[in-house]
Amino acid sequence: MTIWQKHSPTFEYEKLEPRILQHSAWVGHRHFCYDFIRQHEPNVAVELGTHWGASFFSMCQAVKDAALPTSCYAVDTWVGDAHSGQYGNEVYDQVSSLASSLYPNVSHLLRTTFDEALGQFANGSIDLLHIDGFHQYEAVKHDYESWLPKLAPHGVIWFHDISIHAYGFGVWKLWQELKEQYPSLQFEHSGGLGILFPKGINQHYHVLEKHWAEIKQGYES
Repeated sequence: MTIWQKHSPTFEYEKLEPRILQHSAWVGHRHFCYDFIRQHEPNVAVELGTHWGASFFSMCQAVKDAALPTSCYAVDTWVGDAHSGQYGNEVYDQVSSLASSLYPNVSHLLRTTFDEALGQFANGSIDLLHIDGFHQYEAVKHDYESWLPKLAPHGVIWFHDISIHAYGFGVWKLWQELKEQYPSLQFEHSGGLGILFPKGINQHYHVLEKHWAEIKQGYES
């Protein structure tokens, strides 16, 4: 692998459930998400905080289209929180329906708390971890610290909403701390997306870092 490849995917989920895009601040990152999965080919991808599933189903679409052996896990209680608001079973029911109909051999929904789900993953087993739960500083720091042992060597962690400094969000603060310690890349649009390499870098990072200005411009434009 020497270059970054951009695709023009058809996201099947948006045709069946347009509310996914209406309710998501993740819309601006889903093409990068898709291309990242195609490029990195992770064995295990875990998302903490899924809601309607814009990011999760974008991962699943990439896995499905490329026929990758990747297992994608969504961990969420699907009851909401102080930032997303509270909601009933409608969201989970719709996410579950889409997962089973479109991505049955790819997606795995774990309806539980993040802490309760820890025991279902061995240390060093997760290649891509997406942290997008409760955005208060203490909460996201706890999620990061508790799940870090589960990350594989050269694994990658994504943090959403690193650019938001309002509404009680504290992801930006943790991100400022972490990017001073570890190799990282970031987007500022769509709430901001931080890409952290806390357990070492590999050839994927070198490709990203070398072409980051061009790659970044391609997704932000």
